Amino acid sequence: MKIVTKFKAVVLVTLVTAFLIISTGCSRHPSEEQIRAMEEARSAALSAEQKLADKRQECNQLENQLADKKQELAAVKKEREDIKKRLENWTEQ
Repeated sequence: MKIVTKFKAVVLVTLVTAFLIISTGCSRHPSEEQIRAMEEARSAALSAEQKLADKRQECNQLENQLADKKQELAAVKKEREDIKKRLENWTEQ
């Protein structure tokens, strides 16, 4: 029993000591290097968000152009079919 109690006491003292070392060893405020790294990460994120917005806008423009070209193609195909029909009617006469 005494061995278990001593072991528990040693473990408890070790944990308390480790906690005190860890808690006092860390500063509460970021260092200049950490602030600089954070600002660089922030600016990179903002730049990436802007690029994403630009690419989405470009994608929307290209989709609109594609839709316009598809409409134009459909109109040209319809006109082609009409011309074929008129040409067939003209050759029959």
